[in-house]
Amino acid sequence: GATSVDGAAPGAGNGPVPVVERETWTRQMDFIMSCVGFAVGLGNVWRFPYLCYKNGGGVFLIPYLLIVFVGGIPVFFLEIALGQFMKQGGVSAWNIAPLFKGLGLASMVIVFFCNTYYIMILVWGLYFLFHSFTKQLPWATCGHPWNTPNCTCMEAEGMRSPVIEFWEYVLHLLRLSGGLHEPGDVSYEMVLCLIVTWIIVYFCMWKGVKSTGKVVYFTALFPYLVLVVLLAHGVTLPGALDGIVYYLKPDWSKLGEVWIDAGTQIFFSYAIGLGALTALGSYNRFHNNCYQDAFLLAMINSGTSFFAGFVVFSVLGFMAAEQGVDISKVAESGKKNTGFLETQCNEY
Repeated sequence: GATSVDGAAPGAGNGPVPVVERETWTRQMDFIMSCVGFAVGLGNVWRFPYLCYKNGGGVFLIPYLLIVFVGGIPVFFLEIALGQFMKQGGVSAWNIAPLFKGLGLASMVIVFFCNTYYIMILVWGLYFLFHSFTKQLPWATCGHPWNTPNCTCMEAEGMRSPVIEFWEYVLHLLRLSGGLHEPGDVSYEMVLCLIVTWIIVYFCMWKGVKSTGKVVYFTALFPYLVLVVLLAHGVTLPGALDGIVYYLKPDWSKLGEVWIDAGTQIFFSYAIGLGALTALGSYNRFHNNCYQDAFLLAMINSGTSFFAGFVVFSVLGFMAAEQGVDISKVAESGKKNTGFLETQCNEY
C-alpha cells in the first residue's frame, strides 16, 4: 500500500504502517460532471430567477458577479484544493490544522439537516413523475376528487388553477402537522417514494467514484437538455419576450439592498461549506490543475443560474399575457405556489 509523504503513516510500531491508496477518477471529466451534478440544482433553477425578480432584475447581477470573483471562486477553489492535497474526505481533510478539526464535523451536521429536507424535495419530484405516466396529466384539468368547485383552467377572480390544487392534494398526502410538537400521521405513498429515492441514491454511489463517475453524465447533463427544450418552446409563446425583458430590466433603486441576497445565493448554489467539494476533490490526481477546474465549475454554475432565468421568465411572460395581469403578480404567485409548473394548465 501507499504511505504518507514522509514514508511512514502515523501509528504504533517500529515500521511504517501501510495506508490504503485513495482511488482516483477514471477521467478528469468524471470529476467535472460530479461537481456539476452536485452543485447545480434547485438553487440555480428555482431560487436565482426569483431573487433576480425580487432584487431589481439586471441590477442583481452586479453584486452577484462581484461576489462570485471575490468570494465564490476563491472558496470554491479552497475546498477542492484542500481535498486534492490531503487526499481525505470532508471531515478528515481538516486535520491539516488541529484548530480546524471541528469544521469538518460541523459540515457533516449541516449536511445531515440539509438531507432531511432535500430528500423530500426529490420524493415530491418522484411522486409527480409517477403521476405523469398517464394519458392526461392529473394537474392539467379539473374534475378530480381533490379539486374544489372553484377549480378552473382559465385564471379568473376567485378561481383556482388545477396545478395548485393538485399540489395542495400532495401536501394533504403529506399530512402536515401543526408543528414539531405534533407528530402527525404517516403518508404511506410518500414513505414508499422515500424508500425508492434512497435506494436510487444508494445504487448511484455504492461503488464509490467508479459508479458515481458514470451516473453523473446523465444526472448532470439531462437537466441542461430539459432547460434547452423548455427555453426553445418558451420563447415561441406569446408574451415570452416581455418576460425576458422584465428579467433583465434593472431597477437601480435596489442596488444598495441586494448584497446579502447575492452573497447567500452564491454560497448556497455553489454548495460551499458542506464538505462535498473537498471529498470530490480528494479523488483528483495530486498534480491536477484545480485552479482551472474551480474557475470552470464556478462559471458553469453561475451560467446555469443566468440561463435558467431566461427559461423561467419566458414562461412567466406567457402566463402573464394569458391571464392579462402584470408579470410581477405571476412571479409572486410562482414563489408561493407552483408557478413554473402552472404552464401545464395552459399547455393542455
